[in-house]
Amino acid sequence: MQFIEVEIETLNHDGRGVARVDGKAVFVAGGLPGERALVRYTARHRSYDEAKVEELLTRSADRIDARCPHFGGCGGCAMQHLSAEKQIQAKEKVLADNFSRIGKVRPDHWLAALTDQAWGYRRKGRLSVKWVEKKGKALVGFREDNPRFVADLSVCHTLMPEVGQRIADLSDMIGSMHARREIPQIEIAAGDDVVALVFRNLVPLVQDDLDKLIAFGRQHDLAIFLQPKGPDSVHALWPEKTMLSFSVHASDVNLVFQPLDFIQVNAGMNQRMIARAIDLLELNSTDKVLDLYCGLGNFTLPVARHVAGITGVEGDQALVSRAAENARHNGIENATFHAADLSQNQTNVPWAMARYDKLLLDPPRSGAAEVLEYLPRKGTDRIVYVSCHPASLARDAGTLVNRHGFQLVRAGVMDMFPHTAHVESIALFER
Repeated sequence: MQFIEVEIETLNHDGRGVARVDGKAVFVAGGLPGERALVRYTARHRSYDEAKVEELLTRSADRIDARCPHFGGCGGCAMQHLSAEKQIQAKEKVLADNFSRIGKVRPDHWLAALTDQAWGYRRKGRLSVKWVEKKGKALVGFREDNPRFVADLSVCHTLMPEVGQRIADLSDMIGSMHARREIPQIEIAAGDDVVALVFRNLVPLVQDDLDKLIAFGRQHDLAIFLQPKGPDSVHALWPEKTMLSFSVHASDVNLVFQPLDFIQVNAGMNQRMIARAIDLLELNSTDKVLDLYCGLGNFTLPVARHVAGITGVEGDQALVSRAAENARHNGIENATFHAADLSQNQTNVPWAMARYDKLLLDPPRSGAAEVLEYLPRKGTDRIVYVSCHPASLARDAGTLVNRHGFQLVRAGVMDMFPHTAHVESIALFER
């Protein structure tokens, strides 16, 4: 096996070190800027290569020992070897570089990074499961860097401990089931009071397997759901009636959701993120607000407490129904919801033609390019954009600034996924 000595110059957007060999970029998993290392190539491409650190020759002062014994094999985290402060700085640099390179913009002011607890924060996730005959066990974990393989985990420190400390127990329990070859994944969903596991079962389960799942739920105080087919087939196994919900404390809002619904992964960060969005919107009692990609009302209903009216729009009809139910559940009467495919032109739809003082965007990774073809309309002078992908935010920022006459006033990162390279961010635009 051939090793080559390299010097790591910087970090790329996914948390890998960047070295150069004969002028060609090499992305090095496990490498930090300033380090020299012996690396092993893992893939070669026309414009760049990929490698992994085999031996450190010099060690960065920013390097720390990873907390997780599976770091480097599991693909769930990429930055556990970097100090928390430097992780934030790396994410801020990714955001700034994207604004400059893609959007040709920069904010007038940088917001201080939002952070919350760094471990045990993950309340939503999907664990892969695979029965391996040669090992005589069920592997339970996230995918490795090579997504064909499931990481063989015994613990996960980023998952909330009710699940993260039970990985080995899950493996043993599934390995004892008749259907151990037909359980491909486990969805994790946690509210404030209930932690639920949704077992995807490709075949009907015999009573002995059902009993084992119920016993596991009882023993570890976990709600157990089954998913025999598509998302609509999810149903509670134990207890028979289980309600998941979380509260947005500052706005006195309680949101009920189903196990497969999208909710923000990090509960503490979600509270801080909502508070920051409300602060940046500078809401008053006469405002009419449009909230696009509203989901089940995560931003919509807290904002509704401060304004004359708010309209939430979301592509998933089930989430729209849930948002309306949550409005009724919280006694909120000034919020209306619509289902619409926001990747399609909605120019002449009544909700899009209405006048709004302020606009809130929280799009998927692909961003809001299609929406910005017909919005914002005249009269909307303030936009808060919440982003899970800095490249699409930067592209859309360029559109808002250069085509719609807005100014990028403030922007900053929010550490929704500590120890990963994921960059969540928020930006304020003013006309």
